[in-house]
Amino acid sequence: MTRRRAYSFAAIACMLLAGVIPAQVRGPGRGLPAPKKGVCPLPVLPALPEYSDASFYARKDVPHGKVEAVVYPGSDGAEKRMQIYTPPDYDTATTARYPVLYLNHGGGDDDTAWTKGDHAANLILDNLIAAGKARKMIVVMPATGKCASATPSAPGKDDLCTRNYLGEIIPYVDRHYRTVASREARALAGLSMGGFVVLHTGLPHLDTFSELYVYSSGHINEADLKTFEENYRALLKDPGTNDLFRIPYYMAAGETDIALRNSQRVMALFNANGIRNFWVLSTGGHEWNNWRRYLYQTAQIMFPDCGA
Repeated sequence: MTRRRAYSFAAIACMLLAGVIPAQVRGPGRGLPAPKKGVCPLPVLPALPEYSDASFYARKDVPHGKVEAVVYPGSDGAEKRMQIYTPPDYDTATTARYPVLYLNHGGGDDDTAWTKGDHAANLILDNLIAAGKARKMIVVMPATGKCASATPSAPGKDDLCTRNYLGEIIPYVDRHYRTVASREARALAGLSMGGFVVLHTGLPHLDTFSELYVYSSGHINEADLKTFEENYRALLKDPGTNDLFRIPYYMAAGETDIALRNSQRVMALFNANGIRNFWVLSTGGHEWNNWRRYLYQTAQIMFPDCGA
């Protein structure tokens, strides 16, 4: 008979912060408790895989989650589509609830971008979960090409993507999937154009999201950057804003990335106002070799089990 080792809550918390979560702690079909309210201790940001490393997104002999295309009704009456990843035990652990990562694609792509070919967001999550390096989570990948904009909307006037998220996407997901329906259990990430969704939907709605991750994105022209600074000046200068991020704001770009300077200019605003953040400069450019690596890195710090 196999003897299971017992862990104290303090030991589990320490292992979580270190990125090591033994299988006997997670348990088959159990996962960890729902994320708690409050700012978390600063996590250790895992290293990026090597630029040429393909092992972290390879299809391995591990339990696999499921990706399904979901058609849902828009408020305008039109049908819309998104891809939804559910973790390997979702169909068998019928009482378990999961945090949700809302993951946005780049310009010229659609909701299938993150899971088609070797982009492999689902395999990255499968491998991390099997290794005990990431929490079991639902990943929602909507089509935002028709609503994303590089121009920030005025304070209090949500742009189209934000209205879609708050009025359509999140309510649908919370109704039809076993989510933990709280801000502590929602993260928003996006690459390139999808980074604008993170900035313009996530930042003014930290009452809905508690973690923001921007991959290879930033305002392209000075006018949009100035508008962004003016629109969010009060939020960025508010000392309480840092208390709304459970994990520090994250931004990454490649050293030959066409978005590098744009990213740096946006990050300068966060730094000038003392917003806690992770800034990652990687090799490579505006490409999937980087976006896969950024997802791999950030998925390991999402939804920690910690509280104030």
